[in-house]
Amino acid sequence: MIVDIIKAIVLGIVEGLTEFVPVSSTGHLLLVEHFFGFADEDFGKTFAILIQFGAILALLSIYFVRLWRLLVGFFSDPAARRFVYGVLLAFLPAAVVGALAHDFIKRVLFNEWLICFTFIAGGAVLLLIDMLDLKPRYHDAQRFTLPMYFMIGVVQCIAMVPGVSRSGATIVGAMLLGADRRAAAEFSFWLAMPTMAGAFAYDLYKSHGQMTSGNILIVAVGFAVSFVCAWIVVKTFLGYVQRHGFALFAWWRVIIGSLGLIGLGLGK
Repeated sequence: MIVDIIKAIVLGIVEGLTEFVPVSSTGHLLLVEHFFGFADEDFGKTFAILIQFGAILALLSIYFVRLWRLLVGFFSDPAARRFVYGVLLAFLPAAVVGALAHDFIKRVLFNEWLICFTFIAGGAVLLLIDMLDLKPRYHDAQRFTLPMYFMIGVVQCIAMVPGVSRSGATIVGAMLLGADRRAAAEFSFWLAMPTMAGAFAYDLYKSHGQMTSGNILIVAVGFAVSFVCAWIVVKTFLGYVQRHGFALFAWWRVIIGSLGLIGLGLGK
């Protein structure tokens, strides 16, 4: 049990630190499980999804006041109502694709070689985005057009491939459609709320039979650690990317992907 709790702590740290930055939390979790022998026989790859709830709760706790204002304003403020519709439009493509392709994704695409290649490719995309002379037209995540919200949601579907990064796909899509760095990064937070909650609920439904009292304790530890780490990341990420861009995350992806390919090539 002690060993399992240590594994949960490590995986919780990885989940919390990577979920809301453009490096792919799922990809990191799967590589850690593969190279460090952290794969859990009872949960398998499902554990990587279950501990996301800690990160979800961290985001919701930070955005609670703004969420409450949106909820109250939904019935009286056209701007608030329009933004809620925009988030739902952006969520719709991932909800449909995720429900239809869930089993295929977990059975076929959860592959360490593919993850390493997508890490490197995603890093190259982030470096390119930083170098492009984009002319942002939107500086507030709540003021995108409705078609823009939907198109960002379509782009997010690329992140169904482990290693691509949900937040990375959302940010890149938003910036190519006219958002500045901060607005794009902040909308990735807003879109994460229904997307992650939906993925968590669906995966929990599919795997509830595997839950035992011992497993629940392990997940609870991973949840708590991911909550704390994710809370720190959410509080600091927007300011960082506004000042420094995405180069740090891009090179991290390239380095981890390259090291992963070397390790896989050596049969590790």
